[in-house]
Amino acid sequence: MIKVGIIGSGSISNAHIRAYQQFPNDCQIVALSDIYPEKSKQQVLQHELNAEVYSDYNKLLERNDIDLISVCTPPYTHAEIAIAGLNAGKHVLVEKPMASSLEECDAMNEAAEKSGKILSVVAQNRFTNPMMKLKSVLETGLMGDIVHTQVDSYWWRGHSYYDLWWRGTWEKEGGGCTLNHAVHHLDIFRWMNGMPSEITAVMSNTSHDNAEVEDISIAIGRYENGALAQVTSSVVHHGEEQQLIFQGKKARVSVPWKVKASTSQENGFPKPNPELEEELQKVYESQPDLEFQGHAGQIQDVLSAIRGDKQILVDGKEGRETLELITAIFQSASLKQTVNLPLDESSPFYTREGILQNATHFYEKTTSIENFSNSEITLGRKMDS
Repeated sequence: MIKVGIIGSGSISNAHIRAYQQFPNDCQIVALSDIYPEKSKQQVLQHELNAEVYSDYNKLLERNDIDLISVCTPPYTHAEIAIAGLNAGKHVLVEKPMASSLEECDAMNEAAEKSGKILSVVAQNRFTNPMMKLKSVLETGLMGDIVHTQVDSYWWRGHSYYDLWWRGTWEKEGGGCTLNHAVHHLDIFRWMNGMPSEITAVMSNTSHDNAEVEDISIAIGRYENGALAQVTSSVVHHGEEQQLIFQGKKARVSVPWKVKASTSQENGFPKPNPELEEELQKVYESQPDLEFQGHAGQIQDVLSAIRGDKQILVDGKEGRETLELITAIFQSASLKQTVNLPLDESSPFYTREGILQNATHFYEKTTSIENFSNSEITLGRKMDS
């Protein structure tokens, strides 16, 4: 039985708790920690847990019976807590984004390597039927080379969203919608299509004058073979319609699922290619459905890796690459330059201090409240609908 401790009792931790509870024969939540311990105590009652509550996460880490921790705290604390957990001999599952800087990511990966423990970064949208099926379709190569990718990470958040004490600042949140909302789409985009060789981006704050950070960014990625990708990250889009579209030389596919294929007439104009469309459709439909999706799917992956049954799908190196792509967007938009990838210590945005010094500050944070009375999280349109 794998014993689990959860650090941070904000809204996202409930998804972790519910996911762990789907595997009662494999794991047990035995401890919760939050700087507001009353929130953890409420979760114990709400989820009917037999767990101890700590206001200091270090006390939780001192327990020898805990094998795995979930880190569900604000981004600027991820590195410190994850490294402490790894050094204490625990496996670590850390919420997105992995950390506030590439320097912190590298320190986390170094701690994982030294400890021999698993470090996994939450990317629960990979663990969904549409994403796994689309990944399988792309891997067939039936579409030909991918020449253009469109990523629409459209969300909407009201002005008060950034009133929460840790949101809306580069120091504590680490960035705006590009980091904390589009991270899922950017992770999937990179996982499916690889890293571009350069990024050119712009960003703005159009609707939230109580936040330092961006509420919309638009980035263009260029690959060495000339292929392009365009990524829009936003919290100003009503309807929150999200999609990823991959245009190949022979066909296009997307989430939400859609397939179109064309061949050329003698004059260069298109005509449908129903045979290829049918072949791609069959590949998509032939993929088995996942037994568990979302956080439960990822936690199943982590538990299996701890038992030695498989390799982890989303490790610290994967998490670092996604943050690297986001960091390149911030660097390009702030310094008004095209940024070459990969990024290393020479990047002015490699450290948290470098980000604070160089990132564009749109406004000053004007309000800071400890907690909202309503902790409900509403999500945009599912990308499989």
